[in-house]
Amino acid sequence: MASWFYASEGKQQGPFPEGQFRDLVAQGVVRPDTLVWTEGMAGWQKAAEIPGLVGGGGAPPMIPAGGPPMMGSGGYAGGGGGVAGSLAVDFGVLEFTWRSIVLMIGMIFVIPAPWAFVWYTQWIVSCVKVPGRPNLSFTGSAMTLVPWYFGFIVLAIALAFVGSQLLSNLLFIVQIVLYWLLIKWMVANLASNGQPLGLSFTGSIWAYIGWSLLFGISIITIIGWAWVAAAQMRWFCRSIEGTRREIVFKGSGLGILWRGIVAAILCSLIIPIPWVYRWIMNWFASETVLAPRGSQAAM
Repeated sequence: MASWFYASEGKQQGPFPEGQFRDLVAQGVVRPDTLVWTEGMAGWQKAAEIPGLVGGGGAPPMIPAGGPPMMGSGGYAGGGGGVAGSLAVDFGVLEFTWRSIVLMIGMIFVIPAPWAFVWYTQWIVSCVKVPGRPNLSFTGSAMTLVPWYFGFIVLAIALAFVGSQLLSNLLFIVQIVLYWLLIKWMVANLASNGQPLGLSFTGSIWAYIGWSLLFGISIITIIGWAWVAAAQMRWFCRSIEGTRREIVFKGSGLGILWRGIVAAILCSLIIPIPWVYRWIMNWFASETVLAPRGSQAAM
């Protein structure tokens, strides 16, 4: 009898005997969009794509053997999960413009900010193309942000009345910690084809505070910030775990510097802002490479 596996919350479940697996299908545990695999299949597929599996019928036909796909510590290997390559970003200028305006309005009115931010993030993440990870999406809920966001506002208002420099510095540290938590939350809520990728951001809060302070100090050097930004991006990519591939940022400080100068000049003219934003995002994406762990491409 065949043994079956299925992916749930980015993790491999199984093996299950044929009869037990069909019970899981009947109970709705394995849905039509659930990724499944059994011996003889070339890779993970949605249950609905396998004739006879969902909705009864005879045993599904076996696909020519190609070896079982490896399942990472978090995330499935379906859809070319081991494919190396650079990221890409694709979005229309007009869509970016009106969505950005709506986001700004939401931020100005304060209360809608968490919902506006999540709505905008869901869109921008869907515009990112990742090799082997089709239909990238963001599944985070705005309600998760509400206590952080409004708690920080209340704290800022309270400290404003006190007027202490020490407390102002404390507020700055709290803000950095919240940004760090935001990064962890965003990375953990990335999904592909509706299935969570099981990623996590493991960079420590102390490292993040250190990078933030270093970046602030580097502004004094006029140009040094670009090299700090490149190094911070490499640290950020190294700190994402839960995938069989390494995430490597290959951009240089010089590349960031001259693009930053050009972007600042063009953005001062207001109208080119959408095109500049897309240009910068495309460059950062093209310099972010997915490579097999331990390969020379990841050096």
